[in-house]
Amino acid sequence: MHSNTYIYSFVLAMTTIVALSLAGMYTGLKSIHDKNEEVYNKKAILSAVADKIQNDISTDEAVDIEFKKMDGFVLNATGDVVEKGSEAAQGIEMRKEEKKPLKERLYPLFVYNTGSEKIYIATVRGKGLWDAIWAYVAIDSDGNNISGIAFDHQAETPGLGAEIKDNADFPASFKGRKLLNSEGEFTSVAVMKGGVKVPDHQVDGITGATMTCDGVTEMMKRGLEPYHLYFQSK
Repeated sequence: MHSNTYIYSFVLAMTTIVALSLAGMYTGLKSIHDKNEEVYNKKAILSAVADKIQNDISTDEAVDIEFKKMDGFVLNATGDVVEKGSEAAQGIEMRKEEKKPLKERLYPLFVYNTGSEKIYIATVRGKGLWDAIWAYVAIDSDGNNISGIAFDHQAETPGLGAEIKDNADFPASFKGRKLLNSEGEFTSVAVMKGGVKVPDHQVDGITGATMTCDGVTEMMKRGLEPYHLYFQSK
């Protein structure tokens, strides 16, 4: 039988080899992972203006080509531009920003140029039933009309809360909704249980997903406020 010293030495050696192997794999694959994440994020942003894109964006190259039509800004909590450029906007990680005090948070704003119009894409992030939810909201240059939206989530329930992303009818219901009321005041869009009563500012909820729908309502109201302040001052 092997002594305890031998067993401990063998385990330590194997642990070291496995740790070094995993570290090497992480380092070697990091550039590929970073590129994949970058393309994924770009495609998600472009999804908010999917009906404005003429080309198929199923390949990385096509996504990069379309994203070159993007301009970008970084806003502070009062809607002021603090940095310009799409790269600067891409560098803002909302999951990190939401951990800061409200007055210190930064917000990315993208601008997609179709050639005949500019569409602004805001990023909002909130809390669903189980974890984070977020959306890219395409807004016309008037700062009022929603022209598209793309939702995503961390861990909502399939067939229920996950329908914000999986059911195309839900994001489609936001198209044409207004962020401002008839007096020009910021109102946002609410997800309603039991039917829409104010069509310009409400959409139908998802059956059985009340907490997720409430999270979307809160996210839209709170998350779009800094962008409204930007449009108000530009």
